[in-house]
This record gives sequence, C-alpha cells and structure tokens, in this order.
Amino acid sequence: MAIILNIETSTEVCSVSLAKDGQTLFQKESSDGMNHSRLLTVFIEELSQENNFDLKQLDAVAVSKGPGSYTGLRIGVSVTKGLCYGLNIPLIGVGSLDSMADHVALEMAQYFQPQESGNVLVCPMIDARRMEVYTALYNAEGETILPVSAEIIDEQSFDNYLDEAKILFFGNGAEKCRSKITHANAVFAGPEQTSARFMQRLSEIKYNKRQFENVAYFEPFYLKDFVATIPKNKFF
Repeated sequence: MAIILNIETSTEVCSVSLAKDGQTLFQKESSDGMNHSRLLTVFIEELSQENNFDLKQLDAVAVSKGPGSYTGLRIGVSVTKGLCYGLNIPLIGVGSLDSMADHVALEMAQYFQPQESGNVLVCPMIDARRMEVYTALYNAEGETILPVSAEIIDEQSFDNYLDEAKILFFGNGAEKCRSKITHANAVFAGPEQTSARFMQRLSEIKYNKRQFENVAYFEPFYLKDFVATIPKNKFF
C-alpha cells in the first residue's frame, strides 16, 4: 500500500494527482498552455492544503519521464527531484506514452466498441513539429508492440499493422495525422490530453516492484536533442 504523488508535464497539460494504491485521492490540472513553471508547485501546495495532507506522508513521487516537451519535462523532473531529496523518498519514472496507452487499454469500452471481435491496438501520439509525432504501438493489454520513436507521418504509416488490426490513434498529436492515415482500420478515438491520473496504475506497479530511479542522475527521456530557434526579426 503506497501513497504516491504523480506529476505529468510532458505536454501542454500541467497535472498532479495523489493516489493511494493506484486510486485517485485528489487531482489538479490545467491545459491552458505551457505554464508549468508557475503552476506545478502551486498545484502541489494547494493539493496539500485543501485536503489537509502532509507531504511527509508520501511514499514516493512519480514523474512523467517523456518523451514530450523539453521544457515541460525539465520542470517536472526538477520539482520531483526536489521533493524526493527533501522528503527522502523514492523517485519513479513513468513513460508518457506508456501511461496513455495503459489508460486506454484499461478503459477501452469508454473510447471504442468494435462492431465485431478482433485485434485492437492502441497508438498514443504526442505532438512534435510539423507532421512529426512521438509515438509507440501497444496491444489491448498495454504491452509494447513497437517501441517509442519520433515518426514523420505519411500515407503509409502503420500500414502493415492496419492491414491486420484496428488501431486507436489518440493524444495531442493524433488529429493532425487524420488526413494522412486514412486506412479503413484507423480509428481516431481516445483522450487528447495527458493526465497524471493515467500514471497511477503504472507508478503503483513500479513502487511495488521497487523499480526506482537514481534521484541524483535521473534525466528525462527527451528522445531528440533540444534545438533552440533564432527569431527572424532581430533588434539591435
């Protein structure tokens, strides 16, 4: 039995949830944009104060480790490390795509009810640039079929798998792929946004298996190197 604070900042959503034995106790989140540096610590403090919960009761902190937004991941991991250091508790890393896939696999009927029995795969997508997404492919039990990668989506993407099974595409990168992935077995259904709530079952499993990260050396899974852009308009 564990009380775990889950932190999700890999996309435009800033989300925190407190879970006991994988079940939600309290949750706070915002999808108003990349305001994580301002909102994250405020959400954690409010969650504690409004529910009369002492953070010293935590058994661990879990953070979405990526892939996703470079800045969002960096903020989430920095706050998580600070909490784990200060409270002397374990740090748990949960893949951003893994938690999304796990949620949809568990709640399949909420998003998709096939007319006939058959193989269904789930494909979370996190928006990258242009027609690129961070993605992976999972079976209906949430087990990995294709590992996490950065993919530029075109008309042939996932065709080999779509010929054999229906695939649910979802996440904040899915909608822009709808015009490219037009196979009859492609289904665009599922949550558009990430959430700390989706992490809870996996973080509980990792806690029970003692699959902890090294707090000092843990880094987000950026997948791609950060590239800084130079503004076109320069002022001297």
